[in-house]
Amino acid sequence: MGETVPETQQRLRRTIVLIGMMGSGKTAIGRALAARLDAPLKDSDAEIVEAAQLSIAEIFERFGEGFFREKETQVIARLLDGAPSILSTGGGAWLAARNRAMLTETATVLWLDAGLDLLWSRVRHKTTRPLLRTANPKATLTEIFHARQPIYALAPLRLRVDPGWSIDQTADAVLDILIDAGAVVTQRKEAR
Repeated sequence: MGETVPETQQRLRRTIVLIGMMGSGKTAIGRALAARLDAPLKDSDAEIVEAAQLSIAEIFERFGEGFFREKETQVIARLLDGAPSILSTGGGAWLAARNRAMLTETATVLWLDAGLDLLWSRVRHKTTRPLLRTANPKATLTEIFHARQPIYALAPLRLRVDPGWSIDQTADAVLDILIDAGAVVTQRKEAR
């Protein structure tokens, strides 16, 4: 008879914040991580939409990007308060220095670094991206991508997203980085 291997579980030591461009997989990877770690998933964009009872595109249209960014900072501060969770932020949240300071002080931040071709393949048919409502959305995405890359590179942790990976494979790679960084710990499950 073989030796019984004790069951283990992984848990968060602090909130994990996923940042990156629109289409990088923040919500999908966040959902997969939350399920694996039995942790709540919070999404700053979804919280803003729920509070305003308007889509992000409608908020941009009616009140402007500045108003949206102010609300985004308030929502992120609220979502960081409490038990550790997985937090998916909007693509522009990391751009504000005050958000970067708040996030790195209270959470573990990981950049999902997806290439431009992958991003375009994921967002080109979506109408929910207010920043891409231009005459040439691919050129706009390219411009945003190049402007934001140096700021995203300030993130403490980074995963280069492989276009051939599934959501599960990407989540596995993220989890490995988080374990190496000490943000996720593995412990033995209590015997029942």
